[in-house]
Amino acid sequence: MTRHRSDEDTELAELGFSQSPCTVAVFDTDLRVVRANAEMQRAVALPEDRMRGRRPAEFMGHAAGEQTEQAMREVLETGERRHVENRVRVPGEPRERAWSVTLAPLRDRTGRVRGVCLAAHDTTEHHQARERLLLINEAGSRIGSTLDITRTAQELVDTAVPRFADYAAVDLLTFIDHGDEPPPGLLTGPVTMRRTASGSSPGTLWEGMLQPGDLADYPAFSPAAQPLATGLTGVYETTESALDRWAVHDPARAARIRKSGAHSVMVVPLRARGVTLGVARFARSHRPERFEQDDVLLAEEITARAAVCVDNARRYTRERVTAVTLQRTLMPVRLPDQTALDVASRYLPAAGRVGVGGDWFDVIPLSGARVAMVVGDVVGHGVQAAATMGRLRTAVRALADIDLPPDELLTHLDDLVIRTSAEGDSAASTDATTGAAAEAAGGLGTTCLYAVYDPITLRCCLARAGHPPPALVGPDGTADFLDLPAGLPLGLGGLPFEAAEIELPEGSLLALYTKGLVEARGRDLDEGLTSLRRALSRPAPALDAVCDAVLTATRPDRTDADIALLVARTRAIGASDVATWSFPSDPEVVAQARAHTTDRLTAWGLDQALFTSELVVSELVTNAIRYGRPPVQLRLIHDRNLICEVSDAGSSSPHLRRARDYDEGGRGLMLVAQLTQDWGTRQTPQGKTIWADISLAPA
Repeated sequence: MTRHRSDEDTELAELGFSQSPCTVAVFDTDLRVVRANAEMQRAVALPEDRMRGRRPAEFMGHAAGEQTEQAMREVLETGERRHVENRVRVPGEPRERAWSVTLAPLRDRTGRVRGVCLAAHDTTEHHQARERLLLINEAGSRIGSTLDITRTAQELVDTAVPRFADYAAVDLLTFIDHGDEPPPGLLTGPVTMRRTASGSSPGTLWEGMLQPGDLADYPAFSPAAQPLATGLTGVYETTESALDRWAVHDPARAARIRKSGAHSVMVVPLRARGVTLGVARFARSHRPERFEQDDVLLAEEITARAAVCVDNARRYTRERVTAVTLQRTLMPVRLPDQTALDVASRYLPAAGRVGVGGDWFDVIPLSGARVAMVVGDVVGHGVQAAATMGRLRTAVRALADIDLPPDELLTHLDDLVIRTSAEGDSAASTDATTGAAAEAAGGLGTTCLYAVYDPITLRCCLARAGHPPPALVGPDGTADFLDLPAGLPLGLGGLPFEAAEIELPEGSLLALYTKGLVEARGRDLDEGLTSLRRALSRPAPALDAVCDAVLTATRPDRTDADIALLVARTRAIGASDVATWSFPSDPEVVAQARAHTTDRLTAWGLDQALFTSELVVSELVTNAIRYGRPPVQLRLIHDRNLICEVSDAGSSSPHLRRARDYDEGGRGLMLVAQLTQDWGTRQTPQGKTIWADISLAPA
């Protein structure tokens, strides 16, 4: 009875071993198979009789077998269990299988180790799920690190290759190039897209494919066009019939696809916020497994993340293009021709996430051959800053047109910013978001530097509102920064602005700039100023070369701020081109003024301007004697035009008016306005000056 029971137990144990749901095999001390149950036979696709006597490396693959054998030797030596993770490719299956393997010593009754028991658990699904989660996590942290469309697309490609696909590419619709709005709805029919990013695994044959920047047309039947029409991911097998159809449309592209060896292709539409942006394509050539439904879900997950980032970059690009266009429209297209200064300029918008700012510069011709220079820096970036810059630049030009001194001009500009900011504060009381934008639009905190140079006296008057001081390079090449009263930024009110007047010998170089030129993260302001001083001290053949040298020396890695730079070399109008006379307040001196004018114009060879000049001088001197206060002074300046100036000690300014039929006066200034190119009035410390520009161009 006992013997019969033992036989049943032995048979039951054999059944338990052979039919165990676990993958089990027994190895001897030579690491050769002694027994293998049915699950083990299925796992390696070999029957037990063909496995018996073999080492693991002979049926598990070289890498997995060597790893397993090394662990078995350790088990035999130490008598302790070991655990290894293996990846085994079974013949006839496209994917490798992941296995969690436990190796335990087998002892006899004496405790001697007689072999090793291998128990394995198939962890392929768990491993794949873990790999997918890791890939999704990496995509979330890697994709969208910048607001650059090309870089975002390349980050998607780099995330997918080689862990998910042997080749990946991102094609975007062409409206994205400039941040334009997309076409409505889904796209049907043939489409044109731009290859934005691509990448392949090392050793694969994907050479000759489209490169980033290339445009490509896709017919309606192509795998790239169909997802755009349906909005659904497409998985395709690369069959000969499909390649033959491609060959009719594009033989070269069909040949490249055939050469790559791609056997499974997935195309995922890039869609974000209801906008179709393009497609992401993934292909496998060296990896034998085809794309499955789990792969589709994974690809759609990481592509959706990338699509949102691309759309964010598109919106940013649109705003940046709008801001840059607006700013460049508001900036001087070409600096005006004038005698007083030889000028050159540079404007560089900020790069990266920061975007275009509100830096600006301008050169404004004034009366008397003088010229004004202005550089300003609006706080903030984007369209709002550009619009504020345009408003302030227009205000400066309007104030300069009435010939205000620099300190008074900044005072009026400060009042304008205060009033505009107050309107922003009023808006903020009803809408915090809109109010913040309105406050920024007011220009609060804007800095500005305004200078007026006179080429006759060689004097320059400057005032600044919180702006960096200008740099001056003397004719001897010595560079330094002008010590000007700083003043508060615009919009803060309080203390009045102060002007400083300096003499600038002919050939002096004046550099006006915004703080982006000398300030940067991680760099001291003094370091930036020193670099600027050194760059200006080096001789340069032309002012454009000076600008380039300054930018190279101060901001070689320009990234985080706008830069405006205005460089001017002073010229002089010599005494031989200026004539000045003083007259008593007596109507009889009008004839003397005409005679002096005739003599001087004859000496200058300006006979063609005699008639007009005599009439203008006669009218302006007569008005000064009749309505002004002595002394009366006449000055003629031979510049690009003939400039006629009449000054007196009175403060009242004349105005044009329409004379009626029987009025005895009121026609003089109307006649002056008709005969001259321009005329106007400016206030002086001694009174006022009426000036007129008479064209010297041949009639």
